[in-house]
Amino acid sequence: MAFKSNRRKFLRNTLLTSLGAGLTPLAFAEKSPELPDPKAPDNPDIEESTEPVTGTISLLQTTDVHCQIHPHDELFWENEQMVFRQTAGYAQLATLFDKMRKKNPNTFIVDTGDMFQGSELSVKTTGKAILPILNALGYDLYLPGNWEVVYYKKNMQTLLGGLDAPKVCANMFHDAGDGKKGELIFPPYFTWSKLGVKIGFLGYTDPLVPLRQSPNYSKGIIYTKPEENLAYYVNVLREQEQCDFVIILAHLGLSQQISLANMPECEGVNYIFGGDTHERVRTPIQCKYAKVVEPGAFGSFVGRLDLKVENGKITGEHYELVEVDARKHKPKRDVQKLIDQIEAPYTTAINKVIGYSKVPLYRYFVVENTIDTLIIDALFWKAGTEIALSNGFRFCPPRSTPGPDGLIPITEGFMFDMLPVDAQVRTAKATGAQLKNWLEKELNNVFAKDAGKRFGGWVVKFKGMEVTFNAFGEAGKRVQSVTVGGQPLDPARTYTIAACERDGDPPTMLCRIPDVTDGKNTPYTLHTVLRDYLAQHSPVSPQPHGYAKALDAPATLLSQVTGVEYVFR
Repeated sequence: MAFKSNRRKFLRNTLLTSLGAGLTPLAFAEKSPELPDPKAPDNPDIEESTEPVTGTISLLQTTDVHCQIHPHDELFWENEQMVFRQTAGYAQLATLFDKMRKKNPNTFIVDTGDMFQGSELSVKTTGKAILPILNALGYDLYLPGNWEVVYYKKNMQTLLGGLDAPKVCANMFHDAGDGKKGELIFPPYFTWSKLGVKIGFLGYTDPLVPLRQSPNYSKGIIYTKPEENLAYYVNVLREQEQCDFVIILAHLGLSQQISLANMPECEGVNYIFGGDTHERVRTPIQCKYAKVVEPGAFGSFVGRLDLKVENGKITGEHYELVEVDARKHKPKRDVQKLIDQIEAPYTTAINKVIGYSKVPLYRYFVVENTIDTLIIDALFWKAGTEIALSNGFRFCPPRSTPGPDGLIPITEGFMFDMLPVDAQVRTAKATGAQLKNWLEKELNNVFAKDAGKRFGGWVVKFKGMEVTFNAFGEAGKRVQSVTVGGQPLDPARTYTIAACERDGDPPTMLCRIPDVTDGKNTPYTLHTVLRDYLAQHSPVSPQPHGYAKALDAPATLLSQVTGVEYVFR
């Protein structure tokens, strides 16, 4: 579809269009003062516009900060090894934003989701502690992420409603009953104009939220796939709103965003500013209809797109991923003071040490990580079942800085970073055939050849079971071998399993395994398990055991995205 920029600018700048956009119906009903004739050459009240139409527009993006309000250790992959540096912090981000705004007043800052889940401070205040911090940074626009529903629909609406800036999302609807869509919960799009250029922002969050998260979190919300109304809203932005540049704010995951950018419904979109999978796209991924970027997670990076404007027209662009180095960007004083005041009642609990680790704790590799090894070690020890399972979560920044004794402290706060939802531990039984089918489905969720069919999260974690598989093999045929307790998996035999309960799952579902039997909740939660395990086993050294082994990919695989020019580092 060819969009005629000159025609849009002509329509947008006519007096009739500007009056229609600027006056309310009430204003038309009242008697208006006589307007000077804009065409009159001798009219002294009409001055030529002095607004510059040449310069640079800077569009900044953060995403998936997950309530990490302080600087933290961050993992980088350099020269084929892990390197850790201190990054992020909202007070540091505030300083960076101020610098960028001062350097270029034509700056617009967005956050694309997962703002209210991921820390003890957020859990203890149901997200409310994060609100004033976000408002202090002066974001211009927000998109809800998949975890914004963690405190349920009403709290999500209250939290997002408390943000000073507008919110957009074109695929979250109120449930009108019987599964029918009601009205949109948020406006679908937002427009912003600078230097004679009008930019349209259209929002989409992950439609798989009811499957990825506990089902009750999103009760009362109906999600639709972006492609169901994308072409309609792109047309609205291009033709009705006369936008020169269109950006999708997305919280779908990099694979899904690449898939969307290759769909014909995406024609007319310039960029997708993505989120969800914590990927670090340093060079925009050029797809058939749009470019895709994603700026990492935890506030460690800011994505920056500069648009060069000459005479009201976009003539060039430059994208970069800006590392928020905590040493380079000193905390903004008033924001740091605000953070300290908000956190003060909870500091003692957050900083309480519950154990120590001899090795860095991280969650960046697709197949196995030290954080998840710690969790399944603890769960397997406590539950006494044949198999222990843990979801393939992505959130939680690394922890690698040792204390004076050379050990890395594990605090209550870090436990909440690892597991913000203190779910009840549940046990059940499943046959070998069920486990095999479940493994195939979970692996396809991560490695599906069709990017649009990849589910959120990494490979599910397990202990008591050893699996070899071909990550990039054929769907339904990836699993090559399975043993439980050192013996080959018996399709007819029943096995005992422990995992966390998901709020809203039926009694016959455990960790997305359907039709399990003899399901029952234990008296303890995930946090109880970790505290008890660390009390007896600290200091721990939770190196990955190799229980999940990809035969066609390295253990250090950092992304499931394939087929495009992209490397995580």
